Amino acid sequence: MTDSPALPAVNREWHLVTRPVGWPKPEDFALVEAEAPTPGDGQVLVRNLFVSVDPYMRGRMSAAKSYAAPYELGEVMQGGAVGEVVASNAEGIAVGDHVLHFLGWREYAAVDAENAVKVDPQAAPLSTYLGVLGMTGLTAYAGLLRVAAFKEGDSVFVSGAAGAVGSQVGQIAKLKGASRVIGSAGSDEKVRLLVDEYGFDAAFNYKDGPVSEQLRAAAPDGVDVYFDNVGGDHLEAAVGSLNLKGRIAVCGMISVYNNTEPAPGPRNLARLIQTRGRIEGFLVGDHYDLQPKFVEEVGPWVRSGELKYRETVVEGIENNLEAFLGVLRGDNTGKMIVKL
Repeated sequence: MTDSPALPAVNREWHLVTRPVGWPKPEDFALVEAEAPTPGDGQVLVRNLFVSVDPYMRGRMSAAKSYAAPYELGEVMQGGAVGEVVASNAEGIAVGDHVLHFLGWREYAAVDAENAVKVDPQAAPLSTYLGVLGMTGLTAYAGLLRVAAFKEGDSVFVSGAAGAVGSQVGQIAKLKGASRVIGSAGSDEKVRLLVDEYGFDAAFNYKDGPVSEQLRAAAPDGVDVYFDNVGGDHLEAAVGSLNLKGRIAVCGMISVYNNTEPAPGPRNLARLIQTRGRIEGFLVGDHYDLQPKFVEEVGPWVRSGELKYRETVVEGIENNLEAFLGVLRGDNTGKMIVKL
């Protein structure tokens, strides 16, 4: 094993201690001091530099069957992270390399080399590998281009449009020739950001009035594609404005994640019959075959500044939980990142 001079003795890590009911509460979690891990054969020890907090993590806090295994009570939670290798027991990854992996919510992680992806801090800032060039970016790319089958000239509506995924969906649509891109967000400041910086044609604050009315005003000719991050009244509004053979890609439904009772579905699904519309849910994990093409196409847009991104950075592992709760509240503009 190759290692650096001083390896850690203690590791701070976040555990789930109680499964939240409704909105998660601080007492559902604990920041624990544990013995720092030692890498085994085929593993590397990574000092996490940036960790990701994402809405999907709320689902993993429930014991209900879902697409990802629930977090175990009393065990460290998981999530995307990027960090520096400080000890290596694996060929092909050396001390000083930077890797992307899935053992976040902790300061140090012993990662199987096969689950660590080397990233280049010279090509792009490390934090971007958790956002605009990472899982959230690929989610936007795959959901818009493959699932929603976007084509040049389409009119596109994106909910949660100032978030990490939504902001990228709208910009990719514009770069690929959308006729009109409309976004919804939860503050006037975010609405201005969508139009002034990200180049959306129109945007509205969903708190200002019924979403269906605001969408009809922003897209009087209807929408061909709806990228759904919110669900609820946004999904119903999109069905109501869907054009002939319109497509809806369901990425997330953050408006209902903390509900204790099932949320009612859209009341106007019969419109799909007359529009011959399609709704399809998706997970980014089913589309990793697009990763090389995604990086090849989106990387240059990021480097040239054609595709802009924002990050909300929270400092310190001790603030990991507050950053996560902030995502659920919509406090973030762009990708929420915790810098360790």
